[in-house]
Amino acid sequence: MAFEAAKQYLDSIGLGDRVKEFDVSSATVELAAQAVGCEPAHIAKTLSFLAGNEGMLIVAAGDAKVDNHKYKETFHTKAKMMTPDQAVELVGHAVGGVCPFGIKPGIKVYLDESLRRFDIVYPACGSANSAVRLSIPELESASKSSGWVDVCKGWN
Repeated sequence: MAFEAAKQYLDSIGLGDRVKEFDVSSATVELAAQAVGCEPAHIAKTLSFLAGNEGMLIVAAGDAKVDNHKYKETFHTKAKMMTPDQAVELVGHAVGGVCPFGIKPGIKVYLDESLRRFDIVYPACGSANSAVRLSIPELESASKSSGWVDVCKGWN
């Protein structure tokens, strides 16, 4: 169901033709890069966090890691990842296919600065065997981003 929701949303904004489904898993950055045929850094991984009782997503480059200090400075709370069950319940996508498309209402999406160095990135599309090719402006618009943040390390 999550793939269909994400695909339907992308179809509704004219980007559905970019979605690719694979015969192999794309559930991790490395697997997604192999399936897409790109460097791991170009995979736009979507990380799901709890901020109090609310969920939030951060989309970051595949080679970036969340910096707990930067996260706390930005969001004024400790970084707490959602459990797999919470991701399904709050976001609407299972871990391995979490993306910022076709998500449940009330989930804020932020884009990490680690993505800005690329013209094209590949986020998942709601399943553990999908991706969508997007430019950074397309990702920004399609994700209905709440803004850019700098909460990652290890990429620059």
